[in-house]
Amino acid sequence: MNAYIERTIASVKQKHANEPEFVQTIEEVLSSLDPLVNAHPEYEKFDILGRIVEPERMFTFRVTWMDDEGKYHTNTGYRCQFNGAIGPYKGGLRFQKNVYPGIIKFLGFEQIFKNALTGLPIGGGKGGSDFDPTGKSDAEIMRFCQSFMTALYRYIGPDIDVPAGDMGVGGREIGYLFGQYRRLKGTFENGVLTGKGLSYGGSVIRPEATGYGAVYYLNEVLKHEGEDIQGKTIACAGFGNVTWGICKKATELGAKVVTLSGPDGYVYDPDGVTTEEKINYLLEMRASNRNRVQDYADKFGVEFFPGEKPWGRKVDIVMPSAMQNDVKMDSAEKIAANGIKYYIEVANMPTTNDALAFLRSQKGMIVAPSKAVNAGGVGVSALEMAQNSERLVWTADEVDRQLHRMMETIHRVSAEAAEEFGLGYDLVAGANIAGFKKVATAMLEQGVF
Repeated sequence: MNAYIERTIASVKQKHANEPEFVQTIEEVLSSLDPLVNAHPEYEKFDILGRIVEPERMFTFRVTWMDDEGKYHTNTGYRCQFNGAIGPYKGGLRFQKNVYPGIIKFLGFEQIFKNALTGLPIGGGKGGSDFDPTGKSDAEIMRFCQSFMTALYRYIGPDIDVPAGDMGVGGREIGYLFGQYRRLKGTFENGVLTGKGLSYGGSVIRPEATGYGAVYYLNEVLKHEGEDIQGKTIACAGFGNVTWGICKKATELGAKVVTLSGPDGYVYDPDGVTTEEKINYLLEMRASNRNRVQDYADKFGVEFFPGEKPWGRKVDIVMPSAMQNDVKMDSAEKIAANGIKYYIEVANMPTTNDALAFLRSQKGMIVAPSKAVNAGGVGVSALEMAQNSERLVWTADEVDRQLHRMMETIHRVSAEAAEEFGLGYDLVAGANIAGFKKVATAMLEQGVF
């Protein structure tokens, strides 16, 4: 490995020893850049690696809110404005009890390159809070969101930083956040947030976009291999917006998702999550705030496996779509033992580094990285920003066409970047190289600061 890369990784490991997710993503990205860094000595001269692994700014803030019994609670809020070299910071807000600075930094770092791959002028950022919305009433969630935005609003704006949703933050939460922003600013800057409702500037198919884009990317991989998506079986995780979108688009194209998962275990539906009733029920499950996948098994009479993950299932395609580090070495070994050819990451960093290296080493297995596969969500968020700035509303067909074209381009530039450096059809390295090169070029052209 290039000595400059090794020194940068070693420095991050030492400085961020208590933030394993952040260290993991730094190591995964930088270790793919060997041929690119060797070809560009100016990266070391101007310390591009050292600068790109350090957020431009990151801040924390107190979020105090009152529950329905009149008791006050205090959580911590975060916003990491990681890199704005190619556009305003862009990335979601995550409300989940395990959120801490290392999670926010890892998500923000990944967002830099994901956003660059879309071809749109958006930088990378991320934020959130250790607030857990599970079991909370609508009124409690509203009060929390209002308090969160009261602390955040000074640091965001349509040309500064444009947050969106992530785990625990859907259309309801975005609505409460935007309402408080509008109240505080006294202006209708609906371009400050994406994932909004259609009644106040949201884009059609935004909730489905990440899942739709993942299936479009998968379809490009299958075409590269001379295969058709028709009839393929897919193992997914989670049951939120991303998996819901995958189920919808996979069904439309003739494939079927046969697993869903949650904190309580996973379900196996051999007929697939393919009917309108089943697909719509995923929305009911999310809205219930129960966070239980067993509800699906109870309603549709399918098998439920408490406390287990779905990665031992024999399917055509594995698409981990729930959360980071969901697939560890034991699961990777099961996937390989089942002879699965297509491992398509959808969630942010769903695979541990050792498991990812193992899967990439399997002869005949194609591994696609989440920063490329799930870029459709932020891509449509950027399209929402464009509609807001132009005071336009595009049709679902127009947004879907642009999303489809974007995912085709992301697959193509990733494959071309890998091929350029003699790496064959290595989509992981190709995505890292293509995204990094675009951001590094902008950083060099803007000088050192």
